[in-house]
Amino acid sequence: MAVRDTRGIIDPSAMLRTVHFDRFPAPPALAGLVDWFWCARWRLGEGQSHSQHVLSHPCVNVSLGNPPPPGENPPPSPYATRAVVNGVPTGRSTRVLTGAGWNLAAKTTIGGFGAWVDDVAGLTDLAVPAADVIAGIDDDLAVRVAALTDRDAVARLAEALVRAVERRPARRVADARAVASSARAAERDRSVRTAGDLAALAGVTVRTLQRMYSSFVGISPTAVIRRFRLIDAAELVKAGQPVAWADVAAELGYSDQAHLTRDFTAALGVPPAAYARAQVDGQRRG
Repeated sequence: MAVRDTRGIIDPSAMLRTVHFDRFPAPPALAGLVDWFWCARWRLGEGQSHSQHVLSHPCVNVSLGNPPPPGENPPPSPYATRAVVNGVPTGRSTRVLTGAGWNLAAKTTIGGFGAWVDDVAGLTDLAVPAADVIAGIDDDLAVRVAALTDRDAVARLAEALVRAVERRPARRVADARAVASSARAAERDRSVRTAGDLAALAGVTVRTLQRMYSSFVGISPTAVIRRFRLIDAAELVKAGQPVAWADVAAELGYSDQAHLTRDFTAALGVPPAAYARAQVDGQRRG
């Protein structure tokens, strides 16, 4: 299935000109824990490169493939085929693609990865060998699936995730699904502006919510809510719609529009107006 949802991808027009991107549904056994699986493949000519910037949802990705390491200045390709767990990034992430490569991943729900580990916060902003985190998902698996079709490779990764989660305490898995459900509600309901709002929605105290989000999500409830709203604002800009920045700032609890603009710039790398111009230019080139 060709990807349609480009939320969080900072220049989707450029990405879709460069990368073949497919998305696959998660099996029922992973419902509430994995949103979907995705696969990216690229083949660039000699001397060509593509810098892909993403302001991702606050979720963990379990990845197989040979992508470049994160950062603006990776070492020269080719890269080893590996299995990696990418923790929740607290800001914009960048991958510089060169040559030919592929990357298959399970995008977990926000909080869902807590079903597999006890401390998701310990992975925040890190990319670690998957074998150190989930038994049965390692570099050997990545090498074995490299020759398969994308659909078959997804099936092998899904099976490994199911086997691993079946070994985990049932209460922990159920709690991960509950946290993921609360995060989905916060994403959809724009009246949720603070950790207190989200705690009331989840039926717990703010302190309990903060502990749950540290353990299951990896960042605070406030950071999750603000990420949602920054992505919402970026999507409005991409769609060419006017954004009432003062209203957005008030909704998010910022003291003024300038503070929101500062956070937007820090997260996406450019101020809102410059981001809007870049999106229009990218769509024209596309």
